Amino acid sequence: MAVTTATWGQKQQQVEARPGKDLALLLTGGGARAAYQVGLLTYLARRFPGLRIPTFTGVSAGAVNVAYLASHQGTFTEAVRGLAELWGGLTFQRIFRADARSLAWSAVRWATRLASGGLAHGPQAHGLLDTRPLRELLESVLAVKDGGILAGIEANLRRGAVNAVSISTTNYSTGQAVIWVQGCQCEMWTRPQRKAVQEILTVDHIMASAALPLLFPAVRIGDSWYGDGGVSLTAPFSPAIHLGAGRILAISTRYARTREEADRPSIIGYPPPAQVAGILLNAIFLEAIDEDALRLRRLNQLLEKLPDQVRGSLRRVELLVLRPSRDLGSLALEYERQLPSAFRFMTRGLGTRETLGGDLLSMLLFQPDYLKRLMEIGEADAEAHSDEIAALLAD
Repeated sequence: MAVTTATWGQKQQQVEARPGKDLALLLTGGGARAAYQVGLLTYLARRFPGLRIPTFTGVSAGAVNVAYLASHQGTFTEAVRGLAELWGGLTFQRIFRADARSLAWSAVRWATRLASGGLAHGPQAHGLLDTRPLRELLESVLAVKDGGILAGIEANLRRGAVNAVSISTTNYSTGQAVIWVQGCQCEMWTRPQRKAVQEILTVDHIMASAALPLLFPAVRIGDSWYGDGGVSLTAPFSPAIHLGAGRILAISTRYARTREEADRPSIIGYPPPAQVAGILLNAIFLEAIDEDALRLRRLNQLLEKLPDQVRGSLRRVELLVLRPSRDLGSLALEYERQLPSAFRFMTRGLGTRETLGGDLLSMLLFQPDYLKRLMEIGEADAEAHSDEIAALLAD
């Protein structure tokens, strides 16, 4: 999907990335699907080795990729190469504990809590999966100072390599979307259901943004508990626009189905939990970007008809949204047999083998072969949309 007014000439080989300060990269959520973003970024680094992205905005798993890119002290090409190596070496064990003992103990805690009738002394069940390995991984690959501060972002802001970074979370205490911003000296914005807060970013912010509801535990920041940023963020492009972006490159991890594919049922009979959970997660994390893109396109069309003197502070924003050419959920089912036995037992109990839609599985499938395949698809998709990408980046 592309929403852009930039033009594209015939001399593709002569196009260079425009170094202006108005370019923003938006990376959405999707758990393990975020490997697709890395493949697409790999193409960008190869095609535009001198590319500089001043503004980064990340949500959920996309926040992990944004944190890495914005923290890296090298060139964009070097940062993407390091990110690709990181994803290429990921396993379940580096994201969450998938051993039988850990999963069994988590299941017991949840079952006991449900059976306790809400008694005050009942067990605390913060998440179905223990994500301490992910925290340890982030602390090892990001330049972290005392308190979990991402020192690499601070350094890049000081030397002007990055202008602003935003990470979106959901405040479970209020239900608001909270966008944590570092680097921009602009006025922070507030809406009834979302607000921006100027803050030094830490590992806690990344962990909170990537905390899939119920599956991953929420993270305490200050006096509140925060979870996945996609839950309450109804305007995904808002942070980038508020931070001054005039051009936005957004990478979604959801496949856009055809009308025929959309009408084709994924199950026969009563829907298993995996089917329901997959639909809910898609609705929460991946559909808001389509609605927001439609609003932005309509606003651009309206601005075209208005004279400059009456536009006020409104400005046109060029947008390019890239998404997978294949259904990453269905693809995940091909790798289901390679799951660790205990984790495979749990997912099959949720009904992953009773549905043709593997959306839930695809978000948790930190399986090396699957991640590598997603990166390959991302790189190929970027190649297929090279004209549109160059149009957005070209002067």
